[in-house]
Amino acid sequence: MTSHETDQALSSARNTLDRVRLQSFDTLPGTRAVSRRPRQRRSVAKRVAAIGVANAAILFAAAIIGIAIMPIGLFGALAVLMMMAAVTLAIAFAPGPRPVTHEKLARSDLKALPMQTTRWLDAQRPALPAPAVQIADRIGLRLDTLGKQLQTVGDETPAGADIRRLVGEQLPDFVRDYQRVPPELRATERNGKTPDRQLIEGLELIEREIGQMSEELARGDLDSLETRGRFLEMKYKDGDPA
Repeated sequence: MTSHETDQALSSARNTLDRVRLQSFDTLPGTRAVSRRPRQRRSVAKRVAAIGVANAAILFAAAIIGIAIMPIGLFGALAVLMMMAAVTLAIAFAPGPRPVTHEKLARSDLKALPMQTTRWLDAQRPALPAPAVQIADRIGLRLDTLGKQLQTVGDETPAGADIRRLVGEQLPDFVRDYQRVPPELRATERNGKTPDRQLIEGLELIEREIGQMSEELARGDLDSLETRGRFLEMKYKDGDPA
């Protein structure tokens, strides 16, 4: 699917969401489910690891002092325990990273854009239906891969511009358009589809587009590797590097 076709598909879905938002139907809200965030679990694991490292450092320092300088004694041991407790509480209750805003996405460097978009998308999960949450998880995995590939892609290149438009503009705009639809209307059918269905199909389209962009970047890397291999083979095939 071309970039123009993607724009048209997302624009059509957004228009449907806008039309539904303007209606005043009285229907029951659709079921919402929020699964645990994989990145949230990783964040907890990082905090636990940091607590372990900090406490190990405190114990190591206390052991060095007790062996090389002077015995720490009972009061020293209590001081060590209090210090470990203080460090544990400080790390456990330290504020997390500031939430990513739509404006921050627009200003993000291309190389950091996938990670910033993933953080923004994670924060929207409570407002998404369960099937959309699953697609958001897949998009997050796609963005993780894409972020690694963008380290050598310039913002001024056509690929960079397409990625910025899809990841930094179309994806957040589409999700925000869905969120503007009143919850009681999201399961209401309009023109053959509900806003929930429009959201799911739009996110699936975006996931496919991100995957295709990632594959194109990977093919470029493979093509470059193949070209370099052929050059070296031609250059050294006779055992003469000159």
